[in-house]
Amino acid sequence: MRHTFYVMPKSANCMAKARSRSRGIHSEISQFLLQFIISLVSPFHFITHEIQRSRFPQLPSNPRLNNFCLKPSKMASTFSGDETAPFFGFLGAAAALVFSCMGAAYGTAKSGVGVASMGVMRPELVMKSIVPVVMAGVLGIYGLIIAVIISTGINPKAKSYYLFDGYAHLSSGLACGLAGLSAGMAIGIVGDAGVRANAQQPKLFVGMILILIFAEALALYGLIVGIILSSRAGQSRAE
Repeated sequence: MRHTFYVMPKSANCMAKARSRSRGIHSEISQFLLQFIISLVSPFHFITHEIQRSRFPQLPSNPRLNNFCLKPSKMASTFSGDETAPFFGFLGAAAALVFSCMGAAYGTAKSGVGVASMGVMRPELVMKSIVPVVMAGVLGIYGLIIAVIISTGINPKAKSYYLFDGYAHLSSGLACGLAGLSAGMAIGIVGDAGVRANAQQPKLFVGMILILIFAEALALYGLIVGIILSSRAGQSRAE
């Protein structure tokens, strides 16, 4: 009985190794982002408890030392609301900008590598293939908008700022930032493969643009929800 064996060509073998290596890199990036988000969210309860416990320090029993200690009435005279609330509000503003810029940076770098590799053989298609880079750069603007909205809404001296407001701003920043991060990863991967394929088959250009538009829409969803959540701040109680 004769057995036949199929020998994989060298080019196909190299492509299979490249795909497996790419899957390994993407899985490592996903695990890193998941661990980073968990490490970012887990200390919130402990930090809030510790700050509230040290909010009003206990005055010493010796009355002579009372003049050297800051009394709670003096601390609260220049602050209206919960003193721990601005921590979450500013964290939401930072998260919106940082995560959105991470997505924009990944999308720009990933698709830019594809444009540079394609431009060596087809330099006339470079300007036509720059669309993924532009769409990835827009993601950072979404985070900037939410960060400005949140930071302008934190003014405890003019208006009371409570934990409800801080949590609303934190959820707004995370919604916009993480949506921008996911959209940036999608745009980068699709843009890298799309511009390379477009150099070989020009009929794929319209399909690539449609895929990029739907990937960009993910960040737009996060921006809309972030604006709605940030508008909920200040509605916890009647002034």
